[in-house]
Amino acid sequence: MTRLKADRRHPVRFTLNGKPVEGEAEPRMLLSDFLRHQLGATGTHVGCEHGVCGACTVVVDGMLTRSCLTLAAQVDGCELTTVEGLAPSADRLGVLQQAFRRHHALQCGFCTAGILMSLDHYLAKNPAPTEAEIRDLLSGHICRCTGYTPIIKAALDAAAELASSNKETSDA
Repeated sequence: MTRLKADRRHPVRFTLNGKPVEGEAEPRMLLSDFLRHQLGATGTHVGCEHGVCGACTVVVDGMLTRSCLTLAAQVDGCELTTVEGLAPSADRLGVLQQAFRRHHALQCGFCTAGILMSLDHYLAKNPAPTEAEIRDLLSGHICRCTGYTPIIKAALDAAAELASSNKETSDA
């Protein structure tokens, strides 16, 4: 990695939710701050700022990433997905988001973006998860409002719906 000068801002360019974006950041600027304050992608929340709560979870080049532990300069040239990229369009929710709505899997909503990112990533690779697997995944997230039960129900419901739609597509 190129050594960045601490006393100046540096260009940062990457793909965010399928669209090229760019901005400038000091070498020590966190990705979470860059997303929220430079790009206006405020769906990524900042909770603990220590990588523990999971509220800031995004996907960088196919890997779940805590944006509060990642420097903006580190994602130059990368492909990022935030919670804003989960919906198929501005007026439609994705399958997982719809399941959260149906099961009342959010209350204050603060942790929801990070949980949605982790579950979306996980369900894409594990289309038939067990409750225990979902609970294990959620152990990396702190939710103070829901008690996790509706989140688990929503995740299992979304997995079943995604599996059903994939089966219909493959049977066609």
